Amino acid sequence: MSREIVNVQVGQAGNQVGEAFWRMLLAEHGLDDAGMYTGNDPIQIARAGVYFTQVDSDGPSKYVPRSVQVDLESGVCNRLRSGPLGQLFRPDTYFTADSGAGNNWAKGYYTEGAELIDGILDIIRRQTEATEALQGFQIIHSLGGGTGAGLGSLLLSKLREEYPDRMLSTFSILPAPNVSETVVEPYNSLLSIHQLVDNCDLTICIDNEALYDIAVRTLKIKSPAYKDLNQLISKVMCGVSTSLRFPGQLNGDLRKLGMNLIPFPRLHFLMPSFAPFYDPKARTFQRLSVSELTSSLFDRRNLLVASDPRFGRYLTAACIFRGKVSSHEAEARYIIMNSVAQLQRKNSNLFVEWIPDNVSVSLCSVPPVGQPQAAIALANSTCMQELFKRNLDQFALMFKRRAFLHWYTGEGMDVMEFTEAESNTQDLISEYQQYQEATVEEEEEGEVEVENEQ
Repeated sequence: MSREIVNVQVGQAGNQVGEAFWRMLLAEHGLDDAGMYTGNDPIQIARAGVYFTQVDSDGPSKYVPRSVQVDLESGVCNRLRSGPLGQLFRPDTYFTADSGAGNNWAKGYYTEGAELIDGILDIIRRQTEATEALQGFQIIHSLGGGTGAGLGSLLLSKLREEYPDRMLSTFSILPAPNVSETVVEPYNSLLSIHQLVDNCDLTICIDNEALYDIAVRTLKIKSPAYKDLNQLISKVMCGVSTSLRFPGQLNGDLRKLGMNLIPFPRLHFLMPSFAPFYDPKARTFQRLSVSELTSSLFDRRNLLVASDPRFGRYLTAACIFRGKVSSHEAEARYIIMNSVAQLQRKNSNLFVEWIPDNVSVSLCSVPPVGQPQAAIALANSTCMQELFKRNLDQFALMFKRRAFLHWYTGEGMDVMEFTEAESNTQDLISEYQQYQEATVEEEEEGEVEVENEQ
């Protein structure tokens, strides 16, 4: 029996990334663009139920994505409907409006979004009622715009209310450090982070600048389009759910990931990385051992988010290896564990010492399409505070002069919400800093003092 995940893609970025994700998922499960099975390996289809509903009509079985496509303007969804994947999604899982959120978080969260949220929840309810053992939800959205950020945040809080015991994970595209797409990005993203801290179990952070660097420097694409960047995101997205979708030797699922990666409930912002990334022309010269894959995962150049792990410490990490590592299961397990332990020994200063075995490992024998081996890592590092600091500084500069604020208050927002979002993010940064500086000795001294007082 599959433990199902419902995918919800919100806004322009969410739907474009979602399209790339579903394309890759179809290829991995041996399905064509209409959801018909064309593969020849029974493993491909054994657990396709995680993301697909099997529909048996008169002819062969059709696999329909368990997905909801939401946007406050209809352009991107119309393109999906009329594109190559037009026959794939159920027609009643699209939900669009005509007004658009105009890069305004308040429109997505309060006015336009609030009017439409019940209709969206009805579609999600229909999808969940058809499941047998719902594992949780994954939401794809960006934090810089209006729909993905505002409506995405509203949707998260409603899902948390309605399904309190299910996992909520998000793939959130954060504003890039040097490339800003809209002027009010700092407002939108900080208001979204304020919601994500409280209403989400796992937030996998991605930003366009890191993706752009990988595309230009490593993949040697001269001028990458969004299609190329979305391809990179979908590799990580497929990797995260690998051990749910294929029988693995060391298993993992969303709940296990959360259990092993989140030591403190508010610190659930994860850095994804993928290996190997290489220039397609240099493909024939690549030979990757498990230890090389492991060290690549913890290399800054393979991160999908622009932060530097050398300026923080890893609280926890999860590595997911795909492909044939060794012919014997026990030997494969030993090889992987050994390479991870070696990496930790070499870089012991980058891992906190008060969580002894803080890297969890899962292994799946099915590699990604077109690659013999690959690995994905999700890391919970204190260097994530860089992202929030950067955002907070930009936010503070604009908020100090109350710039652009009338657009938000005009939609019924209170200025207090901005102040709350600011202080919540400041608290988050100081929590990261606190755990970065914490040592085992400090705690022991603290315990001795307590005993003496008693």
